[in-house]
Amino acid sequence: MMETRAPAMNVSTKLERIAKLAKEKAGVALTTLAHHIDMEWLREAYRRTRKDGAAGVDGQTAEQYAQRLEENLASLLDRAKSGTYRAPPVRRTYIPKGDGSQRPIGIPTFEDKVLQRAVAMVLEAVYEQEFHDFSYGFRPGRSALQACEAFRSEMMRTAGGWVLEVDIRKFFDTLDHGCLQEILRQRVRDGVILRLIGKWLNAGVMEGVALSHPEAGTPQGGVISPLLANIYLHGVLDEWFVRDVQPRLSGRALLVRYADDLVMLFTQPRDAERLLDVLPKRFGKYGLTLHPDKTRLVPFHRPDRDDGSGQGPGSFDLLGFTYHWGLSRKGKWVVRRRTAKDRFRRTLRRIAEWCRTHRHDDVEMQHRALARMLSGHYAYFGVMSNGDALSRLREEVRNVWRKWLSRRSQRAALSWNSMLTLLKRYPLPQPRIVHRYGT
Repeated sequence: MMETRAPAMNVSTKLERIAKLAKEKAGVALTTLAHHIDMEWLREAYRRTRKDGAAGVDGQTAEQYAQRLEENLASLLDRAKSGTYRAPPVRRTYIPKGDGSQRPIGIPTFEDKVLQRAVAMVLEAVYEQEFHDFSYGFRPGRSALQACEAFRSEMMRTAGGWVLEVDIRKFFDTLDHGCLQEILRQRVRDGVILRLIGKWLNAGVMEGVALSHPEAGTPQGGVISPLLANIYLHGVLDEWFVRDVQPRLSGRALLVRYADDLVMLFTQPRDAERLLDVLPKRFGKYGLTLHPDKTRLVPFHRPDRDDGSGQGPGSFDLLGFTYHWGLSRKGKWVVRRRTAKDRFRRTLRRIAEWCRTHRHDDVEMQHRALARMLSGHYAYFGVMSNGDALSRLREEVRNVWRKWLSRRSQRAALSWNSMLTLLKRYPLPQPRIVHRYGT
């Protein structure tokens, strides 16, 4: 047991040293980082890499890679350090989106995932000393629900204000490679690290037998992609907001960001309007564009606080929730959350499609899968004030399950009495409020 735990502990010590160095040398470009990546480091990166993903362009599975693990890792280390590593293209596939369209995703080779994980571990140790507290996406110990609660709590403290919803058009596809590398070099100038990232950015995408090389965007599906995106927006938005924007405001302002999902709260309307005016120019400087319809300023003051504009409080969406004002049981105005309409439809469409394709499966197996899906939904959306939406989803799932069970054969449709009998044996989980803070 000690032998299997020791490598992780040693790597942990190295990570602490990198973090300490980054903190002590704030604002200084670090030139010696890749020497930390050794066999021990790669073993830990391998341990942290998911083993159940689909194979990349080389067709190699995690199980096959593990058969000669030490030999494979030693070869990988040598190629990475010597500069002879060739980043393979990602294999493009598609998954259905909630609106019926398809989202392209990329599948790297397993070995590429391991190396990306190794480099991401280094970068994360550095940038965790840089990232601001209002950044929540893809960071250790942070979650989307924490971002939601932080923004909600600030709105309660300020009695609302003016909310700026920001939508970056196709962010992960349009991220500028040159700008990213320039931002990286401000903090990391290790040649091995930068060379590997450059190779991943230029590796290309394989779709069928066609190979393309997008000039923008992060490595699709790559382990390192979310971290690179975070580093990019840290430089483009977060640092600028703290350094240049907040000192010039006449009132208070808060930014909350989860990857490319972000909102801002202002206590003064003039501050919000000025930022909305300059924000497209700031993003345009780095090759990004804002969606003109989805980027909007929403008056969100507490209903009993008349701001003189004649506009009542609106609503806005963040990370799957719609935010609105409502009265608590004690008659006080509070910020409430409910499942956003598009997220509700997406979830129901996904479950209905599953019921259609699995309608001939054993009923007990179907029940287990549906119970898992509903419980997973409750685990995220089970917040106070959202009980009605959870109940409605359960009811809709019951209806679509009956619909597709009725189509298992040419016989008459499953009657409601028969469905109710079935549900007594295979009950769908009841809605559950998991997160009771922030009523």
